[in-house]
Amino acid sequence: MTTREHTRCVRIGTKQIGAGNPILIQSMTNTKTEDVEATISQILALEAAGCELIRCTVPTMEAAKALAKIRSRIHIPLIADIHFDYRLAIAAIENGADKIRINPGNIGSDERVRAVVDAARERGIPIRVGVNSGSLEKEILAKYGGVTAKGLVESALDKCRRIEEMNYDNLVVSIKSSDVLMCAEAYERFAMESDYPLHAGITEAGTVFSGNIKSAVGLSLILSKGIGDTIRVSLTGDPVEEVRSAKLILRTLGLRKGGIEVVSCPTCGRTQIDLISLAARVEQMVRDYPLDIKVAVMGCVVNGPGEAREADIGIAGGREEGLLIRRGEVIRKVPEDQILDTLKSELDHWTE
Repeated sequence: MTTREHTRCVRIGTKQIGAGNPILIQSMTNTKTEDVEATISQILALEAAGCELIRCTVPTMEAAKALAKIRSRIHIPLIADIHFDYRLAIAAIENGADKIRINPGNIGSDERVRAVVDAARERGIPIRVGVNSGSLEKEILAKYGGVTAKGLVESALDKCRRIEEMNYDNLVVSIKSSDVLMCAEAYERFAMESDYPLHAGITEAGTVFSGNIKSAVGLSLILSKGIGDTIRVSLTGDPVEEVRSAKLILRTLGLRKGGIEVVSCPTCGRTQIDLISLAARVEQMVRDYPLDIKVAVMGCVVNGPGEAREADIGIAGGREEGLLIRRGEVIRKVPEDQILDTLKSELDHWTE
């Protein structure tokens, strides 16, 4: 099986993926790409959250031409998402897209696909070959009796060969399904057959709640096998949440360092403070700290210090008082209403 350390190296604008390069976080705008100001504003917010590759849909020629203005004012590589019309793919390339995403099956004839490939070759930009469970060819559906991991992989490999026959192999591949186990199996099967870098994700995952769970499970199954060079957490919601979730998934799997990890107890009958609210406020507060540490938020001054031993710093709340904890040792007691400010002061000190 080809793991991410041994996939081909592909350059996307100023970034490189594959060949052991860090896994990059991708998201997609949900603005109208033709609305340049709204799209740029969203991309800048995504950059601030930690997005490293951004994809915009290109459904019209106006959207394709807007890419030039958008790209000039953002700081991460720009990917154009194309469906059906090969002319939009060419226009997106001409207007500065750092990569394009197409499904050669819905682009049309070999002549049209070749026109896109020639434009990509001329500019030296990669093509992401995207296959998903909703777009499998009728022949493959008939062959396998429906959507299967084998069928997804066969479709992806066929599309790669189609472009390779046009003497181009600057490719990235994605094979997505909303079926988590099928998706994970498809990525593993493809990695057995090819060394192209893979963009991983669970498509149509759902809302921020259900989509996060499905994405975390699916991406963990894929990434833990050494597969995946870029990822996207697909959510029906603010794309900034996709980036935050992706960062946490990578940190949880030990695939990325940096950023504060917040751990908190699940509450019980001993809890004497509004721990749910406190933990949420801490999580919000620590987002912008450039620290690679673990912060614990505990609801019990009796067991809190011991349970927070694995954290670099922590707080525990009780009736009318709170504790500041450092690696399991109580540093000092503070009034309950000062516990959040005390933690902030401690974090500020760590960044000095």
